[in-house]
Amino acid sequence: MRVLGLDPGLRRTGWGVIEAEGSRLVHLANGAIESDDKLSTAERLVQLHDGLSNVIAEYAPAEAAVEETLVNKNAKSTLKLGVARGVVLLVPARAGLPVAQYLPMIVKKAVVGTGHAAKDQVNMMVGRLLPGCGIESPDAADALAVAICHAHHAATGRQWTAAAGTGGGRRRT
Repeated sequence: MRVLGLDPGLRRTGWGVIEAEGSRLVHLANGAIESDDKLSTAERLVQLHDGLSNVIAEYAPAEAAVEETLVNKNAKSTLKLGVARGVVLLVPARAGLPVAQYLPMIVKKAVVGTGHAAKDQVNMMVGRLLPGCGIESPDAADALAVAICHAHHAATGRQWTAAAGTGGGRRRT
């Protein structure tokens, strides 16, 4: 399964694409889409839309995962992040991809093993889980962590679905 992980932001939206085959993870690509802060918010959202559309067209992911946003103290920053997040959710959905969302604590727990891990711990574990991966930026590292989190959660979900389809894994006599 090819997964696109996304870390939303109006200034920079991180993205990362991985291939998950069972418990094996393979890095395919990562980067960040940057918007020009001299443009209006609407024009910046178009840049974000077009950049994400290009990533999806180039890497053809099967699913997307987006990091959820926690409330910031600055209302203006929260609003800007919210509109960028709307585009980040919309683009893969319009491309027909299922889109999952994960809280930062869930992402950290899936990648590092604790929901309160520091950013450098997450980056280090992303590098270990995706050997040979050249991480383009901190935003891309966060996006790869979201993709890894989704790969783990999706695999577990498929196992549960398969078990439920066979009577919960119980042998019938």
